[in-house]
Amino acid sequence: MYKLYYNPGSANMAPHAALEEIGTPYELVLIDTEKREHHSEAYRKIHPHSRVPALVDGDLVMYESAAIVLYLCDRHPEAGLAPAIDTPERALYLQWIAHLTNTVQEALMHWHHPDFYAPDESSRAAVKAEAERRLDRMWGYFDGVLAKSGPYLLGERFSAADLFFTMLTRWTRNMAKPATTYENVRRCAELVRARPAYQRMMQAEGIS
Repeated sequence: MYKLYYNPGSANMAPHAALEEIGTPYELVLIDTEKREHHSEAYRKIHPHSRVPALVDGDLVMYESAAIVLYLCDRHPEAGLAPAIDTPERALYLQWIAHLTNTVQEALMHWHHPDFYAPDESSRAAVKAEAERRLDRMWGYFDGVLAKSGPYLLGERFSAADLFFTMLTRWTRNMAKPATTYENVRRCAELVRARPAYQRMMQAEGIS
């Protein structure tokens, strides 16, 4: 049985939703970051960087949300969350997963945690403002892609890339211009949020 360490609404949302899509047994283990449980000695043995999520699969222990999603999808090809390796869609799927975690998620980190990148409040405000400008350009780009070849990132085919995408759109909900301001971004996210597996993930994490 898989064991997923999580904190509600964090980067565990995508792998958690993937587990629900797959339908395999798993155990959720809450790591209360407000109580700084992610810095405990016990958890640092699982995730040396004190972040969530982490996945345990027998003797295997791994972290990084995108990596966990890729791992789960490849372990369970019957779920259809990822294109087969020998298909053209596979390259696009890998591109989107990498872009989402390396570029979009990185900009979101600048907005949510400017203290990681700047030493004082005035410079942190500048980091946050620039992150929001960058993100607006990114969502505008995605809106154009989805308008041309949506409704999902792989066109008509839903994939785990859409789970990751929808997770990141949620992280913009308190911005002046959320990702869902863009019509086609919102349509993709709404389609994903309507899936029973995604709804079960949200319910399990206590997210409205």
